[in-house]
Amino acid sequence: MTNADQTTPSDNSEAPFEQAPAAAPSYEDLQRRLIEVEALVDILKAERLTALAEAENAGKRADKRIADNAKYSVTNVAKALLQVADNLGRALLAAPPESRAANETLRNLATGVELTEKELGTVLENQGVRKLNVLNQPFDANFHNAIQEVDNPTVPSGTVVQVFQDAYMIHDRLLRPAMVVVSKGGPKREAAPSSTNGTGGVNATV
Repeated sequence: MTNADQTTPSDNSEAPFEQAPAAAPSYEDLQRRLIEVEALVDILKAERLTALAEAENAGKRADKRIADNAKYSVTNVAKALLQVADNLGRALLAAPPESRAANETLRNLATGVELTEKELGTVLENQGVRKLNVLNQPFDANFHNAIQEVDNPTVPSGTVVQVFQDAYMIHDRLLRPAMVVVSKGGPKREAAPSSTNGTGGVNATV
């Protein structure tokens, strides 16, 4: 047998497997993916805007706290000075005009107390402290503490007829409520305008 008659052994080794190329996404798949991406972008935009708004609001709250701390930083000192103002007022009540007229020393002393009281009032005003005029005003539990009720048919019920302690505000906050006597037994008070506080009750807290 010649070499030509001999058959060459077949090579059983298989050729490397080649994967078929992936099918291109369909138009519908692309459209669906585009919609998903756009929805995600909208969500991220909304979250970004929310975060910016929260950061801005936090900044505004911080600024307000800082401003309030500066604005009301003298509250405790002002309250203490009100006690001094009360004592100066009591000192002047102890020196009525007729007593001053008869005693030059007392008159000079009263004048000094009046000047001191005026100067203290100026200092308080410069810090945003002001006294409320509550006499003959309707009782308001937001600003007045009623320590007594008295029969008085000549004025509407719920009228402040006597003040034992003046009320003070510091800017737009109540610094100290007034201690007052309130009338009862008089005619019914007309309805207050909507811009005022109508409380209707007596706050007996002292």
